[in-house]
Amino acid sequence: MSIGAVLAQLRPDFPEVTISKIRFLESEGLVHPARTPSGYRQFSPADVERLRFVLAAQRDHYLPLKVIKEQLDALDRGVRPGGPSPRPPRGLVAVEGLPGPDSFSCSGEVRLTREELLADSGVDEGLLSELEQYGLVRPGASGFYDGDAAAVARTVRAMTAFGIEPRHLRAYRAAADREVGLLAQIVTPLARQRDPDARARAEEVVRELAALSVALHTLLVKTGLRGAIGG
Repeated sequence: MSIGAVLAQLRPDFPEVTISKIRFLESEGLVHPARTPSGYRQFSPADVERLRFVLAAQRDHYLPLKVIKEQLDALDRGVRPGGPSPRPPRGLVAVEGLPGPDSFSCSGEVRLTREELLADSGVDEGLLSELEQYGLVRPGASGFYDGDAAAVARTVRAMTAFGIEPRHLRAYRAAADREVGLLAQIVTPLARQRDPDARARAEEVVRELAALSVALHTLLVKTGLRGAIGG
């Protein structure tokens, strides 16, 4: 089948997948479609299942492509994974509840007014003003808020029940900005390459690095707290 037909099959289960991403996964050696004499890709049902495996491993277990490729190579050799779905190998720990790479895809679908954000998040005007003061929530250039802003507001609202105030969370904003700067240094050169699939490759790297960054942060905090309370 053509790459367009493959996209149509995958989209219901993986809405974020694009033709560029399928081409990128091919360039990384995760799928090997045949080619017609004129150079068009021809995917088999096995190729589609292979793509499903890759996309599910990213979405459900935020595995890097290198690890997924190793698992696929093992399957090609007849070695079955230890369970019905891909599992992180020893040393790459999946932290329950953390977002996978697809959570970091850009989606401008949600546009909330200030009043809608207040209603959606349950915060009051005073708390929202503090969140904006300390840079935790920011409206876009058009003045609207996105779904992530609402999620941040809900999260901080839950934290206030433990006596934490927005001013206490300035370090989170500063740390996030430093991480963004670090990841941008890695990804920007990729996005500027002349390769037509360079942007898709850069977006894929962003998703993987961002998910791994969140996992590392969570594990470091978990380890630190265990030491602090003598666990």
